[in-house]
Amino acid sequence: MQIQQIRSIAKQYGVKPGHSGKMELIRNIQRAEGNFDCFATAISGDCDQENCRWRDDCFAVARKRHHS
Repeated sequence: MQIQQIRSIAKQYGVKPGHSGKMELIRNIQRAEGNFDCFATAISGDCDQENCRWRDDCFAVARKRHHS
């Protein structure tokens, strides 16, 4: 998901994007949604949050962080 889309979602939840990076902003949105702030922590590729809107991006970022 593009950062502009993420910022738009953040505003819907009253989260001020400021100068936050993608990962921090998504985690702030997750907390505002009442969810775990677990974005990019599924390094093993396992996650029980099947309906998470961030799922595809989460796995991709987690893989990049793990292989860096």
